Amino acid sequence: MAASPVLADSSFYIRWLRNRQDPLRALALAAAARDVAVCGVVRCEVGRALRQPDTRKRFRACWDVMINVPTDNRLWDEVERTLWDLDRQGRVLPLTDVVIACCAMRIGAVVLTFDHHFSEIPGVRAVNQLDV
Repeated sequence: MAASPVLADSSFYIRWLRNRQDPLRALALAAAARDVAVCGVVRCEVGRALRQPDTRKRFRACWDVMINVPTDNRLWDEVERTLWDLDRQGRVLPLTDVVIACCAMRIGAVVLTFDHHFSEIPGVRAVNQLDV
């Protein structure tokens, strides 16, 4: 059985970059065993933080060949419902995290993250490292 796809959250990219490591290399290694995905929120959160144009160009080229999870009306309905349910349970989470989580659930992906919010979203499988 093939491994579940992986969608790396912004916190994964940011921590690796702060530690002077290459998150794209880690994801390329993961891609040997599983599909790797991205969504618009992650692209925007990480892309805006990249200071060097050449680095941004390299990231964009990698993201362009990943599975892109579209944010259509059906996904936004899922996000709204999830936020509403969580709020009623007293768990107020960032909109961006719930969008990323719904994108991952749409394709059956595990979220690669260092952000604890993902563990509070029902149905999300979140890990901070992959067995490659």
